[in-house]
Amino acid sequence: MSILKLNNEVNLMERIKMKSEDLFKDAKNYLPGGVDSPVRAIKPYPFFALKGEGPRLFDVDGNSYLDYCLAYGPLVLGHSYPPVMEAVGQQLLRGSAYGVPTEAEVNLAREVVKRVPCAEMVRFVNSGTEATMSAIRLARAVTGKKKIIKFEGAYHGAHDYVLVKSGSGAVGLPDSPGVPEETTRNTVLVPFNDEEAITNLVEQEKDEIAAIILEPVMGNVGCIPPQKGFLEFLRKITSENDIILIFDEVITGFRIASGGAQEYFGVTPDLVTMGKILGGGFPMGAFAGKRELMERIAPQGDVYQAGTFNGNPISITAGMETLKNLDKDYYRESESKGLQMRRGLGDILEDAALEYQVAGLSSMFQIYFTPTKVWDYAQAKTADVEKFNTYFRTLLANEVFIPPSQFECCFISAAHTPNDIELTLEAMEKGIKAAEK
Repeated sequence: MSILKLNNEVNLMERIKMKSEDLFKDAKNYLPGGVDSPVRAIKPYPFFALKGEGPRLFDVDGNSYLDYCLAYGPLVLGHSYPPVMEAVGQQLLRGSAYGVPTEAEVNLAREVVKRVPCAEMVRFVNSGTEATMSAIRLARAVTGKKKIIKFEGAYHGAHDYVLVKSGSGAVGLPDSPGVPEETTRNTVLVPFNDEEAITNLVEQEKDEIAAIILEPVMGNVGCIPPQKGFLEFLRKITSENDIILIFDEVITGFRIASGGAQEYFGVTPDLVTMGKILGGGFPMGAFAGKRELMERIAPQGDVYQAGTFNGNPISITAGMETLKNLDKDYYRESESKGLQMRRGLGDILEDAALEYQVAGLSSMFQIYFTPTKVWDYAQAKTADVEKFNTYFRTLLANEVFIPPSQFECCFISAAHTPNDIELTLEAMEKGIKAAEK
């Protein structure tokens, strides 16, 4: 460790005046619920981060955890990956925002187009929410139609178009106060992996449906992959009925393949939304697609989208440096480590007195405490949440941190070693035994 880094470590520890429980009590005076996102509201209180390094997250209470949350997905290389931190540090010395274009934006856009099958042009934004909102707006403008189809349980950000739950029939209802019913009336929900439901809906309303938006792998209800042929079916039915197919790859983009899920499954959508990994741990989103669609975006076209921090040089720099490190070796090792984790979980659960499902692909994984095969949201909801909570808390007590919800996905980073995974499986065995009681 360098003298500078050692001094920084000492100064960091000296600044820590409060522990997590006290910080949370204080935070509740200033932040709604004491947190800045609902997923961070762990009972009785969340631990407060001190730093992250490699595969580990350290808290202000002196604990360290093998981290499989990874900020809910962006940290594909692990925490504080040195080349990314160095590149960002150099950019900070040159400035944090300009309000005019940079060469780096062009370079990152070129890299996205090179990697992602559907991408011929790109617009950088600041979050996955902005990306999906803009992609839906573009699809409506291009088709001249209003309705969109989304899948039950899928999360596409927190904007009104998609903050929708199942209502009477297939028509969506607001999933939060403040979302107008007249907005959600144009969002139609169907079960994931259900070809018949899609076929019936398109036959009835194809002249009103602008787009189908989906996570190719549903990552916000645990981890649900598409059944064989489902993505191909969606590509065919949308192409035949003037419907824009949007892949929300905020989670899967650059994670499961260089070109994301569309490369992994061999199905090319019209538009794609991206985030998380694309920003290398900094706020970032993007949407991309066929040239004839993207040319409708202002200022070249008439579909408005803008943002003060679009193409922010810090996020662009971090994203470019991250993509440089996602090569064939990374994807091969991700597959290997993902298999090690899922097979290890399967071996543990095979001997357990619990009914379960192990889900995932590549570096994504989750377990469901249910005897039901999980191919859609309704099946995921059969999982025993109390058993999962016991499993989560036992893992935390054994220095393993996963997202604190049955309905999130776990991630493995490039920084995790096979030995880390073996240590994790030992903790998971304890968590599963605790859930059995």
